[in-house]
Amino acid sequence: MIKQVIVMRKDLKMRKGKMIAQGCHASMKVFFDIMEETEICENDGEYQGYCFKTTPEMYEWINGIFTKICVSVNSEQELLDVYKQAQELSLPCSLIEDSGLTEFNGVKTLTCCAIGPAKAEVIDKITGNLKLL
Repeated sequence: MIKQVIVMRKDLKMRKGKMIAQGCHASMKVFFDIMEETEICENDGEYQGYCFKTTPEMYEWINGIFTKICVSVNSEQELLDVYKQAQELSLPCSLIEDSGLTEFNGVKTLTCCAIGPAKAEVIDKITGNLKLL
């Protein structure tokens, strides 16, 4: 199974809507990070704007059921540890820093990360012990 895991900081006590927005940012940022501007896409000779450099797992996930799991950590350090582990395994991942405009008293704050899409057994090595959100 291919899945994406969103890891959210519970210690921030974000409003539910804020948590959803931050998780969505993380999920999408994984794909924005792999976009590249190109003049030719699919070898059709026409300018296409941006193309994705997807992995086979990403392609399967995009064309499948978009499995997402939301889990939690209790500190910024735990979030950073999870994100670093994902990077070390060369998994697609993104880390979200909120600008602090609506919460956090104007202080930029790391809120969540997304890992994957990738094979569940690989992601589970990092997030399998975390509690569901």
